[in-house]
Amino acid sequence: MNRKLNYNPSEIEPKLEEYWQKNKVYKVIEDKTRKKYYCLDFFPYPSGSSLSVGHCRNYIPTDVLSRFRKMKGYNVLHPMGWDAFGLPAENYAIKNKKHPQDTTVENVANFKKQLSILGLSFDWEREINSTDPSYYRWTQWFFILLFKKGLAYQKVAEQWWCPSCKTVLANEQVEEGKCWRCGSIVTRKGLKQWFFRITSYADRLLNDLDKIDWPEKIKLMQRNWIGRKEGINIEYQIEGIDEKITCFTTRPDTNFGATFIVIAPENPLVKKITKSVSKKSVEKYIEETKRKSEIDRIAEGHKKTGVFTGSYAINNLNNKKLPIWISDFVLMSVGTGAVVGVPGHDLRDFEFAITFKLPIVRVVVGADADNLEITKKEQVQEEEGKIINSEFLNGLDIHTATKKMMDYLEKKGWGKRTVNYKMRDWLISRQRYWGAPIPIIHCEKCGVVPVSEESLPVLLPEVDNFEPTGTGESPLSKNKDFVNTTCPKCGGKAKRETDTQDGFACSSWYFLRYADPQNDKKPFEKNKIDYWCPVDLYVGGAEHAVMHLLYARFFTKVMYDEGVVSFEEPFIKLMNQGMILASDGRKMSKSFGNVITPNSVVNKYGADALRLYEMFIGPFEQEVSWDDSGIKGTRKFLDKVWQFVTEKNKGNKEDLQADVKIEKALHKTIKKIEADFYEFKFNTVVSTLMEFMNLATYLKNSLSEKMHNDISEKLVTILAPITPYIAEELWKQISNDKKSIHEHSWPIYNENLVKDDIVEIPVQINGKIRDKLFVSTTITEEELKKIILESKKIKIMLNNKKIQRFIYVKDRLVNIVVV
Repeated sequence: MNRKLNYNPSEIEPKLEEYWQKNKVYKVIEDKTRKKYYCLDFFPYPSGSSLSVGHCRNYIPTDVLSRFRKMKGYNVLHPMGWDAFGLPAENYAIKNKKHPQDTTVENVANFKKQLSILGLSFDWEREINSTDPSYYRWTQWFFILLFKKGLAYQKVAEQWWCPSCKTVLANEQVEEGKCWRCGSIVTRKGLKQWFFRITSYADRLLNDLDKIDWPEKIKLMQRNWIGRKEGINIEYQIEGIDEKITCFTTRPDTNFGATFIVIAPENPLVKKITKSVSKKSVEKYIEETKRKSEIDRIAEGHKKTGVFTGSYAINNLNNKKLPIWISDFVLMSVGTGAVVGVPGHDLRDFEFAITFKLPIVRVVVGADADNLEITKKEQVQEEEGKIINSEFLNGLDIHTATKKMMDYLEKKGWGKRTVNYKMRDWLISRQRYWGAPIPIIHCEKCGVVPVSEESLPVLLPEVDNFEPTGTGESPLSKNKDFVNTTCPKCGGKAKRETDTQDGFACSSWYFLRYADPQNDKKPFEKNKIDYWCPVDLYVGGAEHAVMHLLYARFFTKVMYDEGVVSFEEPFIKLMNQGMILASDGRKMSKSFGNVITPNSVVNKYGADALRLYEMFIGPFEQEVSWDDSGIKGTRKFLDKVWQFVTEKNKGNKEDLQADVKIEKALHKTIKKIEADFYEFKFNTVVSTLMEFMNLATYLKNSLSEKMHNDISEKLVTILAPITPYIAEELWKQISNDKKSIHEHSWPIYNENLVKDDIVEIPVQINGKIRDKLFVSTTITEEELKKIILESKKIKIMLNNKKIQRFIYVKDRLVNIVVV
């Protein structure tokens, strides 16, 4: 047994990486006799030249967990690929004055090289790339599926336009009035666009959130984004013209307290109802609104602004005139683009009324019985109370009154019950080059025709000038060879669609392709999907809550309806990793000069030290800062492990008690680490290992040779999923087994050895702790009772009082009840 005395990761890690790849240690094979475990990281964008240690925050823990599950007997699928189409990759290419095809190849190669030095157990034979025609052929196939089902359609609409990226953006991609990718201020532009009808699945997307094990904050973000509301559309006659305003509300019970109406700046009624005296101020306000995103307009705390149109509407309930205002907090895309203002019982309406000195009428009295004039926001009663000042509703609670008012309005013909959603259809088309071409042909005779499935993929042509035009047309519109084609239906002259698909279309189904990545006949074989999917664990950033995660759920439900897959939710469990900040507490950025790459850390400390530190740095979901002292500490720990395993005992005398003590500690360690893996408590996994190593090092020279060897083998096996390189190297040194350590099982702990022989028992008198005793776990209740009652301390406490009951909860506590 040749044991090397020095731990040198720069020597052993490249050698072992080559050995694993050559021997296909991580090759995944379908074996339906085994229980599967599908663990997946979010599809990474190769839109930069390098990964940082922050990117490793999810790649390393998921690898550890995948390795652990494999050792527990699961057939594990833990693949990797590249989300290489879309704005991030194209903008990077433009910035570096290169073609996106070239930068994508370069970046993917570098990312893959960086991942390979981290000891990640990917089966690279399953690697996929969204820019590969063999992949985006099926992205186009899904587009056609949606089109045939009436779920993909084209219309002219006002859309967000990024002047820097020179393309439209979905609502989700506008943050505080700026482009999500480049940070430029966005504007509005009317263009013919393609949409996916995700709103048709709104209720299912909402209701099925209860079926999945996701962080509640992500579920809440999706619920709020979908924004389902049951209410009623109420019509108000506009004074002086033959027009009506329809307002959606969920609280018609408060309508006797209505004092104004607010409509969206985009509402078509604006031109019809604006009086000449208000025309200039209204036009100016509308222009100002165009520079704001919908998200910003409805944000909590957003300052209320508005302008009066000069017109009034009539409240049918009491014939009162309601001034009609325009304000940006009302969206044309939500409800009817008009709301009725009840400032006494809606905080947003209250803020608007206070700003513009509009009347505030109380029609609800809450539990505090306050019926005074409403002048402070604390008085605004929104959630409960009884109706006042409302004729036939007086005395009713608000919920009963809401139903009664809806019945009344419908009977009178003044309103109609309805359900509204905040979510809009998914804008899928982009006026950019670097994306999967939309497989649609426009024929003057036949109209809009999908490309035949046999003709897929519609290849993205190679062009020299790929930069966006800024005219609202894709750069592909200039390529006549691409544009001019024949109609699949009539064979006549036709033109191809020149917009490309949003990158999120590619990432909405990629997790399915990993199950059957080389299939050239269909996206995947259903029997393979039925085995591997859905994904058991999905790990990535929370920033994709209302984009990728929502879109992937939509795609999956469509495929389920078509019988393509057998499940309705793509990801059973979701975890979000916390961000790793630089040591200065700021986000890692090239502009700050504080980016730490995995290459630099691995070169200095080794991959295993980095893996260990990424786990130890803090709770998985918590934001943390990088600390060089931490990585130094994990490297020292590995030196200690190496020394313990490779060096022989220096003691002359064996201590049986030391053997017993270390064996019990080992089995407790195995149990604790196993439990922590399942709970995603990676930081405590490492701290538990460190505690064990401290004890093992302390007792080493008192251990028998047999126990030292047994402890070493078990320790190396425990370390295998966490620090795969050092575990493999040490295994080769101490074991005669020629198989890789990564083909072995997780050690099984002995239940008898994890039990404590001695336990601490609190002794209570009438529920108050008066003493604590250390006793054997085998002690009987009678023996324990005798010891306690003969204790001088307890005798003094009891002071000859009569014992009513002696309660013993085994190994937990004693309570003596006295009178």
